[in-house]
Amino acid sequence: MEALRDSLLAGDERALARAISLVEAGSDAGQELLRGLRDRTGRAAVVGITGSPGAGKSTLTDALIAVLREHGRRVGVVAIDPTSPFSGGAILGDRIRMTRWHSDPGVFIRSMATRGHLGGLAAATLQVVALLDAVGFDHVLIETVGVGQSEVDVVQAADTTVVVLTPGQGDGVQAFKAGIMEIADVFCINKYDLPGADRLRREVAAALELGDHDAHTWFPPIVGTVAAKGEGVATLLEKVEEHLAHLGAEGRAASHRRRVRAEVTATLGEQVRRALAEREAEAVDRVLSGAATPGAVVRELLASLAAHGRADGHAEER
Repeated sequence: MEALRDSLLAGDERALARAISLVEAGSDAGQELLRGLRDRTGRAAVVGITGSPGAGKSTLTDALIAVLREHGRRVGVVAIDPTSPFSGGAILGDRIRMTRWHSDPGVFIRSMATRGHLGGLAAATLQVVALLDAVGFDHVLIETVGVGQSEVDVVQAADTTVVVLTPGQGDGVQAFKAGIMEIADVFCINKYDLPGADRLRREVAAALELGDHDAHTWFPPIVGTVAAKGEGVATLLEKVEEHLAHLGAEGRAASHRRRVRAEVTATLGEQVRRALAEREAEAVDRVLSGAATPGAVVRELLASLAAHGRADGHAEER
């Protein structure tokens, strides 16, 4: 692990890919490696890019990388795609739309499948973001699966959240129902050359006016882009940078703390899901028969996890 850490800090891409694989697999080695790098995190600007499926998030992410590289920034990308509930596979869109960056040493792109994790982010996403942050990327872009009516976890991971909307996918009310009005720091209306773009901008602006605002409130700007042509992307980046400046050092520190808290919560959820998977049939049978309540089953799972953790701790001491 020490040799791997040294290679990571020296900028070795293969070492970074291996480290991410260890973290994504949930291995003890990956966790120990990340623990030793924690003091180097909190420096990267983490930008979440979310929105409805088909809004052009991958194309927009690709265009943002181009603008950031023009400014000499190192860019790490975590692209999340849904896992099929039937085959377990995933079609990783970044490998289709971001191929031009594979030979650029200033860009690192990692595909991740959700593996059934709801909320728009995979469970290991936050730890991969921490790794990219620790090894010195200036910006880390998180492209989510595509937000549904409850999939807004990206707000816990990002300093700045960009919500991507497109005209022609229903009126703006659908976006408001999805709960994304509250999470957006910047609105991007992509495919602005399509009919209805101006109307969508007016609907979003009208909805924003309904909220409570004062002199200190960040008012999310609305930026029109045609990502496939690179139009408006530089302006979008300017608005993202303005929001980061608005947060300041204190706001960025709070965002970093929120990200780690979400990581702890996600890790707990993942461990409980794994524990349940090992004894799912037994747990369901007990609830069905009335021998236990769902709450009692969960408490037993947590007690089992705690006992396992204590046993591991004693083994390490020995």
